[in-house]
Amino acid sequence: MSGYNQMWSELGLDLEAHDALLSVLGDSYHNIFMTQKNRPEGMKYFDFVMSEVHGLRIKELMDAKTQGKKVIGLYCVFVPEELIIAVDGISVGLCAGAEFNFEGAEQILPRNLCALIKSAFGFKLGRVCPYIEACDLVVGENTCDGKKKAYEVLSPYVKDLYVVDLPQTKSNAGKMLLKEEYLKFIAKLEEISGKKITYENLRKGIDIVNAKRKAVLRLAELRKSNPIPISGLDSLLINQVFFYDDPVRFTNSVNALCDELVERIKRGEGVFPEGTVRVIVSGCPMAVPNWKVPYIVETSGAAIVGEESCVGERGTRWLTETKGSTVEDLVENITDRYFKIDCAIFTPNHSRLEHIKEMFERYNAKGLIHYNLQFCQPYIIESGHFETDLKNSNIPTLRLETDYSQEDIGQLKTRVEAFIERIKG
Repeated sequence: MSGYNQMWSELGLDLEAHDALLSVLGDSYHNIFMTQKNRPEGMKYFDFVMSEVHGLRIKELMDAKTQGKKVIGLYCVFVPEELIIAVDGISVGLCAGAEFNFEGAEQILPRNLCALIKSAFGFKLGRVCPYIEACDLVVGENTCDGKKKAYEVLSPYVKDLYVVDLPQTKSNAGKMLLKEEYLKFIAKLEEISGKKITYENLRKGIDIVNAKRKAVLRLAELRKSNPIPISGLDSLLINQVFFYDDPVRFTNSVNALCDELVERIKRGEGVFPEGTVRVIVSGCPMAVPNWKVPYIVETSGAAIVGEESCVGERGTRWLTETKGSTVEDLVENITDRYFKIDCAIFTPNHSRLEHIKEMFERYNAKGLIHYNLQFCQPYIIESGHFETDLKNSNIPTLRLETDYSQEDIGQLKTRVEAFIERIKG
């Protein structure tokens, strides 16, 4: 991707560090994804997206900016893409999935902080993430105490940081707070874009995002099949690309892949040997290029058939209603939809546990792997009593706590292999 050096330089990237990062990521991607057997042809599109992840897509964003569009960077599924599209903006997920420049991040953050937050800072301080440099607005959200305080520290390092406050309880007061925050966010989007949100453009935004969600939900439905038509690694990749590809192009590509998978299912063609153990992965989100645990699982005799994660069903399972005839009606619908997200920040959070059980049955899974990032207190605390309840419901569960480093791969693989053998027994 050396043809993009001038663009990267103009964005202020450290070209030497950026080249080193792309080299490592390229090797990792090839070793993890391209060595899989009998992958669907439709995955070639997503391979291309990843090969141009810091190249062509960034050029598209820069070209759009010259046409007056605004690029809005996000870290979380609680920020409604519908609102961004309504002001003719472009929504992109930001870099936060690798152990890069943690030493730089730890100059201004504590060491015992979750890897996701330190990764976001490492990419920014190391000047290797073209997405955050291309943004006109970076949107944070107070999903946990770590993020809440970290955004205070991040603010001087980005051009324009806007933080959405989130409720902590599933209550009428909490829902009212979320709606008020979305109304404030609308005002911010209108201010920076110079465009007014109308019923027509907001309805268009809802339709575009709903179509994108329907495509990945269709993919999820096909993963219930036996034999399994697509790997969990490839499905995770698609859910990761969900956050930064052009939404219409992404939707069309996922639906084309699903058409292929339908034919595979009819032919009885799968990507795993018959009898491979089916598992669900639950817990913290996995941003690009966080593929460590899924790779370990799927090279240890199991197949991941579903993700209870923000980069998975937790982020996509609900559509936004289109009932009503005013902007206020549609904003109410958006609030209703996002308030259903059962993130571990909420207390109590019974619906997430019920969703895990429902997914276990729906995908005919034989085990559940609960994935926690070290120091992610909401999910780590929740995983304890969840594990007890799941075991009482005869759902074999393995809790894993890790970070973005590679040092614990051997230990994790040993535990995963033992868990799979126990399920088989």
